[in-house]
Amino acid sequence: MREPEVFELADRAMARVVARIAPDQWDMVLPASFATTARPAPPVLRELINYHAYDDAWVPDMLAGRTMAEVGENRYDGDLLGNDPAGSFEAIVQRACAAAAAVTDLDAVAHLSFGDYTVREYFWQINSFRALRAHDIARAIGAEPDLPEALVQGVWDEVSPHAEEWRQIGVFGAAVSVPPDAPLLDRLLGLTGRAPR
Repeated sequence: MREPEVFELADRAMARVVARIAPDQWDMVLPASFATTARPAPPVLRELINYHAYDDAWVPDMLAGRTMAEVGENRYDGDLLGNDPAGSFEAIVQRACAAAAAVTDLDAVAHLSFGDYTVREYFWQINSFRALRAHDIARAIGAEPDLPEALVQGVWDEVSPHAEEWRQIGVFGAAVSVPPDAPLLDRLLGLTGRAPR
């Protein structure tokens, strides 16, 4: 499966999770597993979803080869969710997926905030980020993760060759041991430092 197709599956999985956030859950503080070295305090759910909206809002520009300076580094700052968080998020996802579907050259350059990478490598980063976060957020809000088999396979194919390299730079935590005959989702979760249920 091509990377843009995996992206669409991952981004739509994230949008389905966001659509299931109950009105009284937007202000919930997420578990400690959502903390990062850059943000050691666990975030509020709405803040996290707004960050994902911000990340998604940049996708069309990055895939078009524009730099952040050309677009305006503060272009997508602030509250992107407004009074209809799920609806606003869905609209951003639709634009990102349309941009991904239009990609023809995976070797083109994407000018990211932390360096230049091929569009293919950019997809590897954002595909696993979205799929795994869709899973994690679903768990946090008490919903069943809705990751299609094709998405799990696509992310596995992208992540597994690079998992140890990415673990060394802090992308994933220590691997969790999972039986080799476990479902692929469980193996993906274990590979990326998550304990399957």
